[in-house]
Amino acid sequence: MIHLDYRDSRPIYEQVKDGLRHLVVTGIMAPGDKLPSVRTLATQLAINPNTIQRAYGELEAEGFVYSVTGRGTFVAEGDAQNAARRNEVMAKVKPMLEELKHLGMSREEFMELWEGGNSHA
Repeated sequence: MIHLDYRDSRPIYEQVKDGLRHLVVTGIMAPGDKLPSVRTLATQLAINPNTIQRAYGELEAEGFVYSVTGRGTFVAEGDAQNAARRNEVMAKVKPMLEELKHLGMSREEFMELWEGGNSHA
């Protein structure tokens, strides 16, 4: 479900958050699906429950999940969080695209990259 890399420089809660976000964005977890309880996921990953709680809290603040008191945490409808995540990723990608453009990358090379080609990688 979620892979933790203890050599990764990112904090564990961010790895958990990113792993869960990936499951939601890719459709592996659908809107309305219940996430594992904090205690269950903490046990599965062998980490502190507070770490899971922090990841869930941030995902809720970003609109990816919602909590129902006494019932658990559920995957939210996709449109809002997908738009927010797209904006977040675009803000990171734009500077890289500008740099590639200044380095002489052609539109054709970009389209090849976009379509999954890697002859220039």
